[in-house]
Amino acid sequence: MDLGTVAITGAAGTIGSVMRRALRADADRIVVLDRVPLSAEAATETVREMELRDPAAVVTALAGTGADAVLHLGGLADEAPLPDLLAANVLGTHHVLEAARRLGIPRVVLASTNRVTGFHPAAHLTGPDDPARPDGLYAVSKVAVEALGRMYAEKFGLSVVCLRIGSFEECPSEPRHLATWLSPRDAVGFVRAALTAPPSVRFTTAYAVSANTRRFWELPAHTTLAYTPRDNAETYASRVPGAGLPVPPASPQSGAYAQPAATLPHVHP
Repeated sequence: MDLGTVAITGAAGTIGSVMRRALRADADRIVVLDRVPLSAEAATETVREMELRDPAAVVTALAGTGADAVLHLGGLADEAPLPDLLAANVLGTHHVLEAARRLGIPRVVLASTNRVTGFHPAAHLTGPDDPARPDGLYAVSKVAVEALGRMYAEKFGLSVVCLRIGSFEECPSEPRHLATWLSPRDAVGFVRAALTAPPSVRFTTAYAVSANTRRFWELPAHTTLAYTPRDNAETYASRVPGAGLPVPPASPQSGAYAQPAATLPHVHP
């Protein structure tokens, strides 16, 4: 699997750190981008500092890299004040998409979240065509991220894949994760599939989740993303306290994230 040259924003983050190492074997070059200083870990890595909130800096960081795709993982990854989320997630994504358009980078993979549909009930198997029901301000910012991706695909011809990422951990640690877990191995598999999806995939949104028996979300069709997840959170159920307790079918898929207490501390008076 030849990935060509892949630029990774947010490469210092939890998922970004995993991806930069996992994709080396398949890529001619990895362009490592983050706002914090990093060092090259391999001869095939190029490291550049970049502030997502500065549109000129994003263009400069990506210019001359020969990137075939951008894996955009940078931004805020949890609930925060809306102005901060708009600056880091929405404007930051806009700057990445606009840089890709200007520089002729054909494929952008955007990190979205399962929480954009967090208020759908636990009993409902949710797919990408179901309406957005964001569970908080962070999820609202990711709804906007997906909308930007669709607009750049339909208006400017970029190929954009939005991955609604599940609970990324080595193993599930709470009852909700038995439905939402995304193992590192499956995360890498979904990203590889997104980076290598055929050019005919102009825009798509897919849930990146392991093959959990209790999952809330549809797996993507192979005609869109050619990856079948291999791990199942049920393997760890005996180690998760409360795993045997029933989940009320009408309760929101986001669990505690859907409660007012998760957002109110971040709302300006």
